[in-house]
Amino acid sequence: MRAAMFTETGGPLTIENVEPTPPGPRDVVVQLGASGVCHSDLSLKNGYVGIMPGTILGHEGAGTVLEVGAEVTSVKAGDRIVASFIPACGDCWFCLHDQSHLCDTEMAVMMSMRGNRPDGSQYMAMTGLGTFAETMTCAEASVVKITGDVPDEQLALIGCGITTGVGAALNTAQVHPGATVAVIGCGGVGQAVIQGARIAGASRIIAIDMVEMKRKTAGQLGATDFVDPSAGDPVAQVQEITGGRGVDYAFEVIGLPETTLQAYNMIRKGGTAVMVGMTRAEAELTISTFDLFFNEKTLKGCKYGSGQVRRDFQRFVDLIETGRLDTTSMVSRTIKLDEVNEAFDAMQRGEVIRSVITSF
Repeated sequence: MRAAMFTETGGPLTIENVEPTPPGPRDVVVQLGASGVCHSDLSLKNGYVGIMPGTILGHEGAGTVLEVGAEVTSVKAGDRIVASFIPACGDCWFCLHDQSHLCDTEMAVMMSMRGNRPDGSQYMAMTGLGTFAETMTCAEASVVKITGDVPDEQLALIGCGITTGVGAALNTAQVHPGATVAVIGCGGVGQAVIQGARIAGASRIIAIDMVEMKRKTAGQLGATDFVDPSAGDPVAQVQEITGGRGVDYAFEVIGLPETTLQAYNMIRKGGTAVMVGMTRAEAELTISTFDLFFNEKTLKGCKYGSGQVRRDFQRFVDLIETGRLDTTSMVSRTIKLDEVNEAFDAMQRGEVIRSVITSF
């Protein structure tokens, strides 16, 4: 099986032929049809969160089930699936209380070995998936069966970008009709936040990004106003757009303390700021506790869009099929597995919303 392997922090991924471990009784083998190249992949590659050398990257995938273990009941060979980078076991306290995005099995699934490399050493798979590969063997808890005719290159985005971004607006923040919204960072997840706010009925959606192409795409997907941070203080620009009041909801979709503080400072009294972007493990944020109290502001973390994948994945498929959720505009280019390092370079240059691997 060909796979793109992480071998050193900051270095390029290497294409290797690996030998997957045979599936266990609760495992599923999937033929990948597509995998998005997400900023989280880049963050892990560059050391934002420590991972072991010898890890297949990729966590945003869709494909077809090839084989299932003897105890698997939710999918069968031939089913189309979207991979969930956080497993939903269905049995732990969090899954039973509609918080499967906080599933207790996450770390155990993430840390499992999945096969052997050419040198005989074992390899791991990012988030228990490793979608930068021809096939993946993963836990049943990490796949969700879907129905419909949406192509894999768009379905793959549901596995991370759509669920995280649309979910941030609909689930985490619960944006209300007529709300004012600001989104800092208009990459793949940021564009999904914009669409989630539009679907929720927000009346004004402010897209904040230094890259003109991303602001233009945001306008196509529902943004009504645009802020270029390089042209001046984005907080001041948002305050001007809102007549000095600030927005009801601000979403930080970059993963930096500085932009998180900007999101917090641009919300109105009683407003909500949501941290969507993944930060470095050691990052810290300082805010005025008096401002938090006196102006009754809310600062919320957002993991995987607070998504309940066995409910939300099919919901997003239906929104795509009915034209309410635009995934076509989010796919900037389709690529081969061998071009994954070029996709990272294009991401860092701000040239793409999402590159999607469709040829392995």
